[in-house]
Amino acid sequence: MTVSTDQTANQSAAQQPAIAAFTSEARIATGSATRYLGQLCKHFGHKVPAALEGDHGWIAFDFGRCHLAASDSELSLHNASATAEDLQRLEQVIASHLERFAFREKLQITWQR
Repeated sequence: MTVSTDQTANQSAAQQPAIAAFTSEARIATGSATRYLGQLCKHFGHKVPAALEGDHGWIAFDFGRCHLAASDSELSLHNASATAEDLQRLEQVIASHLERFAFREKLQITWQR
């Protein structure tokens, strides 16, 4: 199943970092990775361009982009932004929403730069 927003087709270059000079990654152990992937993409898809296809997806904010992938035991998040400040904001937005969706379990979210 593919889920994308109407905004996805109209996404401008301004919504993606021109140069992804700053990146981070988190690999989160969870048996609910696919569910969280879907929740994040669908939630943000109401506000910003986002897409979900099978076990991977992406979310594009004005301040950066997050690529997500799910396996049976892990949710992988890969962020890219043009500035260090934007990367920190992206990490905070994604982590805070993921923690809210995963309130039943205590996830360990550690960003590697």
